[in-house]
Amino acid sequence: MTDTEAEAKTDIKLPVNHDDIVAAAEVLAGIAVRTPLLESPALNELAGGRIFFKPEPLQVTGSFKFRGAYNHISRLDKGILKTGVIAYSSGNHAQGVAAAAYHCGAPALILMPEDAPAVKKQGTARWGAEIVTFDRYGAEGREAIAARLGAEHNLAMVRPYDDPLIMAGQGTVGLEVAQQLAERDLTPDRVLVPCGGGGLTAGVSTAIKHHYPNAPVHTVEPMGFDDTARSLSSGIRQGNELAATSFCDALLAPEPGQLTFQVNQQLCSQGLAVSDDEVAAAMAAAFTHLKIVVEPGGAVALAAALSGKVALDGITVVVLSGGNVDPTVFAKVL
Repeated sequence: MTDTEAEAKTDIKLPVNHDDIVAAAEVLAGIAVRTPLLESPALNELAGGRIFFKPEPLQVTGSFKFRGAYNHISRLDKGILKTGVIAYSSGNHAQGVAAAAYHCGAPALILMPEDAPAVKKQGTARWGAEIVTFDRYGAEGREAIAARLGAEHNLAMVRPYDDPLIMAGQGTVGLEVAQQLAERDLTPDRVLVPCGGGGLTAGVSTAIKHHYPNAPVHTVEPMGFDDTARSLSSGIRQGNELAATSFCDALLAPEPGQLTFQVNQQLCSQGLAVSDDEVAAAMAAAFTHLKIVVEPGGAVALAAALSGKVALDGITVVVLSGGNVDPTVFAKVL
């Protein structure tokens, strides 16, 4: 893509912009963690390029999801907060909403898959949320179940990604990256971001492209769940393969969000896909060299870097999006 083409694409009115992200950063100040930007000489050598890591396992609830959830819930009317909120999630959004609701004094009901990792169920319950489980392969989809429960109990829906306030909150990851690179007088040559429904990528790409218009932002997904990569290639939202499996439980959204894809289609470059084996190797590398526990979905961007999915000349930023992995799964990976 040429610079002229990039400018033309970003002229389109999108659901989230840089000002929204700056406003979200103000809301999150003193509540969310400003996670560091890390570098490892050993991982640079392994990857064959200079990599900076944004470790969201160090965030409140262990993932970036708290940022968007708090940005949304803290802005709700007091009457709505008193009644409560509802969300559906396999785990990280669940914990983010539960924690944000706790901070805002709101009851929270969370719909989670029966097979969600135990550590994520426990983390959600720890913040005082009520959990209702469902069969992720059942006839009634999670959105329909959540809508029904929300109507029954008069609860406000907090969607996992297809929401401008959620995207703006997640975009503070990218805003911090831009600020932290500027503090070192560095310019990124590319940014790799884990992608499920696309909210994190939409927010990060909005922030990065504002500060570094020529830096490509790549989505990274598990093989078989690379719906965003295929959608970016075709220009039309596509769903995932019905028979696909992956242990990257945080990134198994059925298709890109409608709003998130509007952003990512305009701002993102080629999408990348990685295997579970490549993800496991990345999780082990992060633990060995960064001393950070990264969950499977949180490690896909590092997996893309270490497995040569993209050239690593210059400076690459890798987002490690979460660290909520069951101990037994993590022990097996190591």
